[in-house]
Amino acid sequence: MLHLTPPDENAPTMRWGQLLSRRRYPEQPQLHVVTEAAPVRGAFVADYDRVVFSSAFRRLQRKTQVMPLPETDFVHTRLTHSLETACVGRSLGRLGGRLLLEETEGLADELPHLDSDFGDIVAAACLAHDIGNPPFGHSGEDAISAYFRSSAAEPFVRMLSEAQRADLQHFEGNAAGFRVLTHTYAAHSSGSAGLGLTYATLGAFSKYPRPSVVPEQALTQSTSEKKYGYFQTESARFEEVARELGLLPKPADSEAAGFYHRHPLAFLVEAADDICYRIIDFEDGLKLGLIPCDKGLALLRDMLGDAPTRRGSVEWRDWREELGYLRARLINQLVQQTARRFADRAPQLLRGYLDEPLVRQLDCWEQLEEVQRLTAHHFYQSRPVLEIEAAGFEVLGGLLDAFLAATFDPHDSARSRKLRQLLPEQFRGTGPQQDAGAYEQIILLTDYIGGLTDQNALGLFRTIRGIDLPKGF
Repeated sequence: MLHLTPPDENAPTMRWGQLLSRRRYPEQPQLHVVTEAAPVRGAFVADYDRVVFSSAFRRLQRKTQVMPLPETDFVHTRLTHSLETACVGRSLGRLGGRLLLEETEGLADELPHLDSDFGDIVAAACLAHDIGNPPFGHSGEDAISAYFRSSAAEPFVRMLSEAQRADLQHFEGNAAGFRVLTHTYAAHSSGSAGLGLTYATLGAFSKYPRPSVVPEQALTQSTSEKKYGYFQTESARFEEVARELGLLPKPADSEAAGFYHRHPLAFLVEAADDICYRIIDFEDGLKLGLIPCDKGLALLRDMLGDAPTRRGSVEWRDWREELGYLRARLINQLVQQTARRFADRAPQLLRGYLDEPLVRQLDCWEQLEEVQRLTAHHFYQSRPVLEIEAAGFEVLGGLLDAFLAATFDPHDSARSRKLRQLLPEQFRGTGPQQDAGAYEQIILLTDYIGGLTDQNALGLFRTIRGIDLPKGF
């Protein structure tokens, strides 16, 4: 049996009871509301539902996963990827939680529903994990970053602080996602809670619990440090989440404010995403004919440990159907193994002693790397993907340049006024800004452009450039 108390009783540690906080950010300080009947759904299931019904989640249907603007039904979008990641995350959470309950002395008495809570929290966080990603896949993040590092953006960023510039010049979809989940626009309501999710789900969502700028000496090679998780606009919000959950500062003796060890469930969110994008992107590449079929199927069978002469109960007459069968078996195997690794390492995760992806600890890690290598070479670097990603640099950079110039136009020209009127009210701010409000206004514009679907971004770019004209109502 494992024990709740670390070997060193004086070592700082996170506590499951605090990490699973059901309080909602930030307007519901009371945890318990007295009612005669038990709620039909728990707080974390409600988190999942709130993400599903959000407009930001709905727009993922028209955002690129890998193959931009797909014309075939079986290629994944950000929406289908997020749904599948949530399914895998739920299984990881429930199985990992059940193993902890069975093997940790006293935990079942303290938190009898730990396994279902883990599953619901991880599923909700997985569902939202890409909610802040801009159009055109991960190259959209690169396109926004490249624009803000360009000479065209210099007049707009020169007045900003180092941290504010870093937010823009190293634009991060994870930080944009935390903003989507926690920010309410003044033009919408007087609220300030975003989707009003629980602190536990926000903590599990935050795979990179640090700002864009921290002291160089504080950084290591840990997986939770390779990106950042929130913009300067949300720094106070993240600090509140960290305090509520009892996240450990990282490193403990550092003056790097806002720099924390991960919520342990964030490792399961990361693992679910790793499993899905590696295996399912590989499946998409095979179905599109970009990855050699025989080589791909053989690699999946090898990962499952199937003997070359193995005969199943079904005779496959369509390799695509066999591919789906192999993919399902493999994901189940990876879930079982990853949950086991999580349960074994939970005491270390609670104390911040371990910070590397769980899938990297699997026996089949080298084969997963081969899957990733084949996908990158044959799929991610295929001509259609590269063409649309290159176009994304022109589209997103062009939109940012046009709307920033209109917003900060000192002459307030007729063209600038027309462009500003095209912006939905919540993204307009207060018009041309003084220095104090420049960063907030720029973030509003990146909210707008980053929130567009691939098709919306392309259509708006063509319209304001005069390439296409609207067809009317």
